[in-house]
Amino acid sequence: VQLQASGGGLVQAGDSLRLSCAGSGRTFSGYDMGWFRQAPGKEREFVAGISRSGGNTYSADSVKGRFSISRDNAKNMVLLQMDSLKPEDTGVYYCATITGPLQRPKPLGSWGQGTQVTVSS
Repeated sequence: VQLQASGGGLVQAGDSLRLSCAGSGRTFSGYDMGWFRQAPGKEREFVAGISRSGGNTYSADSVKGRFSISRDNAKNMVLLQMDSLKPEDTGVYYCATITGPLQRPKPLGSWGQGTQVTVSS
């Protein structure tokens, strides 16, 4: 599955953004999916995950209550709704197929092109 993230931008603290991840391939719906992010000078971290059916989701503590992950298998899309953005949410956001428990998944395959999110204070 090849993935392309989009929807990033420059916003102010408290604003919202919705990121999209478009997947190719007929097997898209066969994968759990996740969003990760990497801030400058920091390691990539897991943000949120969703099961292949969309019935189960998990968000990291740092974004819980502010970010929401969803998917549309008919359109091969995974979305990340980000509300109440904070400057510490700044980074490059990537989507990926994942394996393992949603609380601590491992990414599969190669990283596609991410999308930059910058939150100013």
